[in-house]
Amino acid sequence: MKKLVVKLVAAAALASVFSAQASETLSIAASAVPHAEILEFVKPALAKQGVELKVKVFTDYVQPNVQVAEGRLDGNFFQHQPYLDEFNKARGSQLVSIAGVHIEPFGAYSSKIKSLAELPQGANVVIPNDATNGGRALLLLAKAGVITLKDGAGITATVKDIASNPKAIKVRELEAATLPRVLNQVDLALINTNYALEAKLNPTKDALVIEGSDSPYVNILVVSSDRKDDANLQKLAKALNSPEVKAFINEKYQGAVVPAF
Repeated sequence: MKKLVVKLVAAAALASVFSAQASETLSIAASAVPHAEILEFVKPALAKQGVELKVKVFTDYVQPNVQVAEGRLDGNFFQHQPYLDEFNKARGSQLVSIAGVHIEPFGAYSSKIKSLAELPQGANVVIPNDATNGGRALLLLAKAGVITLKDGAGITATVKDIASNPKAIKVRELEAATLPRVLNQVDLALINTNYALEAKLNPTKDALVIEGSDSPYVNILVVSSDRKDDANLQKLAKALNSPEVKAFINEKYQGAVVPAF
């Protein structure tokens, strides 16, 4: 009987250890560049605090939020607040930001022209097909003088909000991840910086026009609202806002990605 009790106690202790280990693991969704790279950089610092960080790379902007909302992932790192707001509104989800990390200045790219002044009449232009990034692209085109938008058109502007179009450009909306792949088929592509970097484009050199560092589109660490105070997620948030991460971003991306803290 004593041996049985000892074995049961040992088994319970072992189960407790495994449970503790599981609770110290964070699974975070991320876009490959730069988000996953930044998360990989903070892994050692978190490990020292007893947190194992598992990074799951996604190529789309929908599933990372869906899986966090469903509790299949602990958090994600790929989006900005305007996109999250639109997602929550459309899906009825309750996802929140717990850290602002960096800005990826949005840019316009071309393999056919060297400046926007060379943009031909009837040019084929592609922009992201999600509401906030599509609006962001149109705002950048308007700021560059290619088009004008109706009064009041903001971050969710659509092609229907184009007020004037002197060069009669033809705007098509495509999934954000596909835009670098069609760059040689169009006259101009408005590309999110993470996808531009994945395609080996240098935003500070290759973009014909790019947002300034004052862009409001800060990329954020997102979790379910009921876990915003989770100790391990807060450790990750603090690590992502550390001086070491700021130095890493500045050195690695050379202005293509800008710290937001």
